[in-house]
Amino acid sequence: MPEPVDTVEMQAALLRLRRTSGLPVAFGGLLSDPRHARIVELNGAQTTALRGLVISAGSGLGGKSIALSRPCAVTDYPSSRHISHEYDTAVAAEGLRSVVAVPVVVRRKVRGVLYGALREPLALGDRTFDAAVSAARDVEQALVVRDEVQQLLSVTRDQVTDPRAGPGAWEQVREAHRELRALAPKVTDPALRDELLSVCARLASASGAQEPRAHGVLLAPREVDVLACVATGATNAVAAGRLGLRPETVKGYLRSAMRKLGAHTRLEAVVAARRAGLLP
Repeated sequence: MPEPVDTVEMQAALLRLRRTSGLPVAFGGLLSDPRHARIVELNGAQTTALRGLVISAGSGLGGKSIALSRPCAVTDYPSSRHISHEYDTAVAAEGLRSVVAVPVVVRRKVRGVLYGALREPLALGDRTFDAAVSAARDVEQALVVRDEVQQLLSVTRDQVTDPRAGPGAWEQVREAHRELRALAPKVTDPALRDELLSVCARLASASGAQEPRAHGVLLAPREVDVLACVATGATNAVAAGRLGLRPETVKGYLRSAMRKLGAHTRLEAVVAARRAGLLP
């Protein structure tokens, strides 16, 4: 099955590729195994000839890009001598001539491939290459976030904290909670984001604290994010870096959270948030 990023971030990346490059057609997909990618998203296509096409490493332009782990392009796909021609039928059905393919590489591993194409045999300039590389990086970042979330969820999903657990175990829970909260705004897949926030709520209530509403406290998501960072000893500057905010913004969220919690210091705010079941 396609990964969530196929239907969310990849669609957005292909649309940005067309808008920034001026190319009329963009398409792509992720690898289903180390040597095969399936084209699952099309933008600007006039037919469905390319949809579902399985690209093998080394075959065609995209396969060459996957095998070499670098961008590749041809000025006239049907007549190019620099690629193999297993996919000529589908390419001809869509009427593509000048094509660029860029691999999606995460931690030195090719995870997918994006294409941009013209229906005329024209040389592609730097602007086109830059736009294609930028689009691939957008997908790469989405995959990095998804990988981090999945890794954290696999560690915390079934974790039930023993009240007798030592300080070290609690610190691990709190750090996992902080990391998940920081990643939540970057997750584009709604189902994965909901699962992430559900696990955060489980971790926050692991100590047996009251439910937030029962305690009469309801903080904004970003206020909880800031407190989660503060709870691990982060300064405003460090919290800002982790959350992608300005230090002044972090300070504002912290001040608002302290007011709602009736706290006068950062430590009091963290303690109050834990009592309210907002933090583990």
